[in-house]
Amino acid sequence: MHLKSAVIAGIGYFTDAYDLFVIGAALELIKTQWHLDAITVGLVGSIALFAAFVGALIFGRVADLWGRHRLYGLEAALMTVGALLSAVAWAPAVLMGARAILGLGIGGDYSVSGVLMSEYANVKDRGRMVAIVFSMQAVGLIAGPMVSLTLLASEIGPQWVWRLILAFGAIPAAVIVYFRRRMPESPRYLAQVEGREEDARRHLARFGRTILGDEKAMSGIPTQRLTFRHFWTEPRLFWTLVAAAGTWFFFDYAYYGNSISLPLVLKAVAPHASPLSQMAWSLMIFTIAAVPGYALAFWRIDRIGHRRLQFLGFFIMGLAFLALGLIPALSRTIWPFLGIFGLSYFFAEFGPNTTTFVLSTEVFPVSLRTTGNGISAGTAKLGAFVGVFLFPALTAHWGLSRTLLLTAAFSFAGMALTALLPEPAGRSLEDIAETVVRSESESLSERVE
Repeated sequence: MHLKSAVIAGIGYFTDAYDLFVIGAALELIKTQWHLDAITVGLVGSIALFAAFVGALIFGRVADLWGRHRLYGLEAALMTVGALLSAVAWAPAVLMGARAILGLGIGGDYSVSGVLMSEYANVKDRGRMVAIVFSMQAVGLIAGPMVSLTLLASEIGPQWVWRLILAFGAIPAAVIVYFRRRMPESPRYLAQVEGREEDARRHLARFGRTILGDEKAMSGIPTQRLTFRHFWTEPRLFWTLVAAAGTWFFFDYAYYGNSISLPLVLKAVAPHASPLSQMAWSLMIFTIAAVPGYALAFWRIDRIGHRRLQFLGFFIMGLAFLALGLIPALSRTIWPFLGIFGLSYFFAEFGPNTTTFVLSTEVFPVSLRTTGNGISAGTAKLGAFVGVFLFPALTAHWGLSRTLLLTAAFSFAGMALTALLPEPAGRSLEDIAETVVRSESESLSERVE
C-alpha cells in the first residue's frame, strides 16, 4: 500500500515537472511561429508558476478544513484540462489561460500529495517515502527533452511539434484521476482533527501495522483543530512557516530560473549551437547529474537528516554558481560550464529540491499541515515565477555571469534560513508538532486540555 500510494502521488510530480519545464523547449518554437516579444515570452513561460502559487494556497487551506481525500484527484483533472487546452491554443492569450489552469492543478498537487504520503508513512523511513514521490520529478525532467528531441528529429512541422509536446502532459495526469479518488483519507487527519478514531484505525489497516510509528498518532492527543491565526500567535510556528516557505522560495528562484531558461543559458554559452545540440545537452545534465542526485537523496535522506542534507545542498549549489559567476571563462566554454552547472544540479536534487518538499510536509501540526505546506509550496512557486520571468531580462542586462552570482546569493540565503527549521528525521509527526506549537513551555496536549 505504501508503494501504491507513492506511485499514485509520484505520477503527479512526473506530470508537474514535465509540464513546467517542457515549456522552455516549446517556447523556442512558439515564439518563432507567433513572433512573440520578450514580455509575452516571459509571461507564457511563467504564468503556470504564478497560478501554482494561487492553487497551492487554495488547495492547502481547503484540505485542512475539508480533508485531504475530498480534493485528491481534482488537481490532476485540472492538469489534464490545462495540458489539452495548451495544445490546441490558437493565440498567446489562450495559451496563457490554459497554462494558468494547468498551474492551479500543479499547485494543488504540491500542497496535498506530499502531505498525504507523509501522513501515511512511518517514522523510520518517512523521508524516503516522501522523497520517492518527489523523485518522480526526475523522470519528468528527462521525459521533456526526450519527447522534444524525438519530435524535433521527426518530419512533423514545427507548428505541430510544440502542440504535441504540450499535449503529452495530459496523458499521465488523466491516468491518475481515477486512482487518486479511490485513496483513503489520512488516518492522522481522521483521528486528530475529526475525532473519528475507529474510522482512522480501519483506514490504517490498509497500510500495515507500523504505518504511524507512534501510538500518539491514534490516541493520547485529544481532537484538536488549530486555526489559521495560530501562525501569527505561536512564535515557533510562525518562524517555522517563514523558514519552510523562505528556503523553498530561494531554491525555486534559483532552480526554475535556470532550468526553464536552460535553452537561453546554453545559447549564451554556445551561441552557434543548434537547437538539437542544446536539447541534447539539457538531457545530459538531467540524466547524468539530476537523476543520481534524486536517487542518492532517496537512499540517504533519513540517515543523513533532512535539515542537514538541505544545508549541504544549498552550500555546494552556492559555491558552484559563485564559481560560474566569478570566473567568466567557465561561462564561455561549453564543457567546463556543463561540468560546474551539472554539479549544481546534482546537489540541488541531493539537497534542497528534495528536502524543501519533504520538510514542508513534516514540520506543521496535522490541522494546519496542508495549509502550511500550501503556503510554503505557493511561496516557492512565486519564487519560481520571479526567477523564470526575470532570468531572461537579467541575463540580457547583466550578462550570464552576474545573473548567476545573484543565484549564488539566493542559495546561501536558503542555507542560512534552514537553521530555523527543526530536524524531523527519526521523529514522529506528533513530536515535531509539539516542538513547533509549544508556547511558553506549554505542550500541545496541555493547550488543548
